[in-house]
Amino acid sequence: MKKGYCFYVIVFLSGFLGASAQDSSLLNRLNDSMSVNGKPLLVTGTFKATRVVNMQSVESLASGALSFLIQHRFGALNSGFYNFFGLDNANTRLGLEYGITDRLEVGAGRSSLYKTYDGFVKYKLLRQTDMSNKCPVTVSLLGTISNFTDSVAQYNYPYESTTQVKFTASDRTVYSAQLLIARKFTRNFSFELTPTYMHYNTVPSHQDKNDIFALAAGARMKITRRMSINAEYNYLPSGQIVSYSRYDCFSLSWDIETGGHVFQLIFSNSQSMIESQYITQTPGSWGNGDIYFGFNISRNFNLSKKAKSNAIPKS
Repeated sequence: MKKGYCFYVIVFLSGFLGASAQDSSLLNRLNDSMSVNGKPLLVTGTFKATRVVNMQSVESLASGALSFLIQHRFGALNSGFYNFFGLDNANTRLGLEYGITDRLEVGAGRSSLYKTYDGFVKYKLLRQTDMSNKCPVTVSLLGTISNFTDSVAQYNYPYESTTQVKFTASDRTVYSAQLLIARKFTRNFSFELTPTYMHYNTVPSHQDKNDIFALAAGARMKITRRMSINAEYNYLPSGQIVSYSRYDCFSLSWDIETGGHVFQLIFSNSQSMIESQYITQTPGSWGNGDIYFGFNISRNFNLSKKAKSNAIPKS
């Protein structure tokens, strides 16, 4: 798959499907919104979960809602029958996320891949309004930190090398800041654009940049009341990483809502679910069969009366 191709396809589809938003009926628009004491109608359910696939969505948990998230990726499908087409090898991330307010969410997790710990803070800056179009998009600000804890790491982690160096805690730490910009064009279609800045305290060589800039796009298309197809593409401009081969991460998911659960069946060319890894360290490509099957499943617990009705956004 050509670098950047899927990114442009997703952007093109967003424009095409966005044009059809003009044909949506007033009734459908009202069903997707809410009003309080005459205030502007707020669009809800831009995405069904806090993840598009790997990348985070603009959605946040309601105040007082706690979510337990399990993210699982098997090995590559092209690993053959000996590894049962990837089912023998897996990476699992367990995470907890909590809504401090309806706009502020925090979370932390741990992945088995490279024994990585991560945390994040997400704040919803703007909320899309309906009818008046006073605010055409929902905007969230996301800050993350990750740290892998392998006892002995290869110098050009996570790729092959004959030189081994034991990193300090600072060497193993990565920070990122993302601006999540999304619009729900119709009852059935949403699109998100995510510019990303990332800082690596340590990089494999002097040729690689410590400061990385990337751009991601994601989309959601509802196919039934409780199901949707999601796609995302993470594009990293060339010249920032040169000491090892990597590919842009392209992922697809089939989302199913069942009560308090959101279940996502996933295909991706990245086995990792951490921003510092799938954006810059995806070693395989779809064209070579480096496809990882997996799932995300979240279970929400309502720790307040307010969270009971708002923990999962209405679609």
